[in-house]
Amino acid sequence: MASLHPTLIEVTERIIARSKPTRSAYLARIDAAQGQFPARGTLSCANLAHGFAGLEGNDKLAIKAMRVPNVGIVSSYNEMLSAHAPYKDFPDIIKLAAREAGGVAQFAGGVPAMCDGITQGNPGMELSLFSREVIAMATAVALTHNMFDAALCLGICDKIVPGLLIGALQFGHLPTIFVPAGPMTSGLSNDDKAKIRQQFATGQVGRDALLEAESAAYHGHGTCTFYGTANSNQMLMEVMGLHLPGAAFVHPHTPLRDALTAEAARRVLDLTVERGNYTPIGHVIDEKAIANGIVALLATGGSTNHTLHLVAIARAAGIVIDWDDFDKLSAVVPLLAKIYPNGKADVNHYHAAGGMAFLVRNLLEGGLLHEDVKTVAGNGLSRYTQEPRLVDGALTWVQGVDVSGDTKVLRPIGDPFQPDGGLRLMQGKLGRGVIKISAVAREHRAVRAPAIVFDSQEAVQEAFDNGELKRDFVAVVRFQGARANGMPELHRLTPLLGVLQDQGFRVALVTDGRMSGASGKVPAVIHVSPEVIQGGPLGKLRTGDTVVIDAERGVLDVEIDAATWAAREVEAPKHQAENEVGFGRELFGVFRAAAMPAEMGASVFGPLVGETVEPSVHATR
Repeated sequence: MASLHPTLIEVTERIIARSKPTRSAYLARIDAAQGQFPARGTLSCANLAHGFAGLEGNDKLAIKAMRVPNVGIVSSYNEMLSAHAPYKDFPDIIKLAAREAGGVAQFAGGVPAMCDGITQGNPGMELSLFSREVIAMATAVALTHNMFDAALCLGICDKIVPGLLIGALQFGHLPTIFVPAGPMTSGLSNDDKAKIRQQFATGQVGRDALLEAESAAYHGHGTCTFYGTANSNQMLMEVMGLHLPGAAFVHPHTPLRDALTAEAARRVLDLTVERGNYTPIGHVIDEKAIANGIVALLATGGSTNHTLHLVAIARAAGIVIDWDDFDKLSAVVPLLAKIYPNGKADVNHYHAAGGMAFLVRNLLEGGLLHEDVKTVAGNGLSRYTQEPRLVDGALTWVQGVDVSGDTKVLRPIGDPFQPDGGLRLMQGKLGRGVIKISAVAREHRAVRAPAIVFDSQEAVQEAFDNGELKRDFVAVVRFQGARANGMPELHRLTPLLGVLQDQGFRVALVTDGRMSGASGKVPAVIHVSPEVIQGGPLGKLRTGDTVVIDAERGVLDVEIDAATWAAREVEAPKHQAENEVGFGRELFGVFRAAAMPAEMGASVFGPLVGETVEPSVHATR
């Protein structure tokens, strides 16, 4: 095993030092809850009777006897998400496997799971980011009955995995495994899909052609196959030790997928106090696991959404990270994978080329991952250089491939696609933000152009339709942060700006909002903090100001004399009330008012125990 890279050591030590008071408080809290078996033994007879009244047969008797561990299942199953539809049958697989392994499993509760692919560009998208908090709270409700000795979390997509993990970490004393369902099979290629979207945006094809293309791309059960937030989630759960090794990208409704689901039930029973191999989730997710997650995100060109979600997840475990940590690691972590939108391949091609086992092995060999971590598969991340196989119907693990099956998709540490990661911290007079450059061609990473200021993505669309954007410009879209309107993804801007860039114009986006987890080829500085509604300097920009973006150097600036800039006022939001009612948005006013800055994960859960936060962070609107 290679010695650790000095930057990984430096960043990890910074995280440990920064998190000392908050992590200590978290561990003290979960340690106070540990070591009791069975957990339901603390309940009164009336409490316990309620807890098993809905069960039948031997499961009811087993829980009543209090001699075997009980696993709580928390699931995000619904029919609105292709990725989550396979979960319909998972509880039965889990319950049978638990019985055979001398335990019992009980469906603890469901959590909501909305699909950004459906709501993008619509009012419902303004609930999307905050659905993460709702899922976290729903997970806590499911586990709060104190009936369980372990938990299985069933979730895949954008806010669902972060929400489940944030909720599960509040019960950090419970051994917990995340159970994926896998990606759908490959359909229409990502390049062809993107081409049709741009043709529709310019009126070259109609809605019928667009719908046919989208239906050919998103065509069955499983995760969408591009490398957005959903598949970044799966990569992270594996490299952070919460999946069984190699579980992330096995297709649903296959014998191997079902075998992995059953094994998750057996394995989580082995991790309980009663079985003597106690491994609570609060000890799996530590500072080293979080650092590993950042490294793997950078090495694969993963979703920009995780500059929010990983921060919020870490905070749920008492760990404080910031964008400087991402930026420092990005300077030394090479890009080893090219998956759409960073390349032509999808996650199925990535998996076939060697996938997670190849990635983990190479990052370990480069000294860029902490090997000495706890995982649900045992101590040490080396276990994740293996991949699962069925041999004569029995599940086993074998060493992953040493050589990539396709170097256009996945490369070894000695021959990366580029020497650094796909993420940059951007800062200057306009605040702090992030940009994903792994999909942006080098010649497009620096833009100096006049700003055109918008207050919504709909306004950008209108200007595009009116032919007003055929020039070099930086689209500045304000009032899109968590406090303003819930921070929806500005998905409809991607094809519009892509069309203009293809026509030879130098274009870029700067916003205090989010882009899709599949942010593409146009330079987009996003999550700019503080957000404008909280007085962020982006609100001082006026149409015509010259904006300077240099993604290579991390520069986000405006060319203006200091006195003029200092004298400028931040513009007040226009028509903000439109974002506060309809489609359930009125129910989320308390979330908007409580949201912390993007660099603190845009979380609504407030400061951690032991944390000191500037008062302005919590100022109401």
